[in-house]
Amino acid sequence: MTAVRPFHLAIPVSSLENARRFYGEILGLESGRSSDHWIDWNFFGHQFVTHLAPDVAGMKNHNGVDGHSVPVPHFGVVLLRDDWEQLAERVRAAGVEFAIEPYIRFKGKPGEQGTMFFYDYCGNALEFKTFNSDADIFAT
Repeated sequence: MTAVRPFHLAIPVSSLENARRFYGEILGLESGRSSDHWIDWNFFGHQFVTHLAPDVAGMKNHNGVDGHSVPVPHFGVVLLRDDWEQLAERVRAAGVEFAIEPYIRFKGKPGEQGTMFFYDYCGNALEFKTFNSDADIFAT
């Protein structure tokens, strides 16, 4: 298998102003190219684009996982434990409400992971995870 490369993800947002406030100010992401209809972001080393599409932004569904109602769709990245904890505090300090508070899922089982879910200001669900080891990411 080849080395991990940055992914590209484009999502709909209802407001570029809200996207700038959330991704730029709350999450602290660096913005790149932009227009009146989209903004490129450096999403932890990945190319992430917020496209103005208010008619489809923020559709919400949920599935049950480990006793929680997990938002679907959602996206995010796997962070190192310290970075994950710092992000949780940054989000909490900004007054962003967690859809699922940071906790350890599958404790003591293969694939044990720290996880947290929250929504951006346009209704898109994000999940950030951390594992004790990258080998645990695909553990069964």
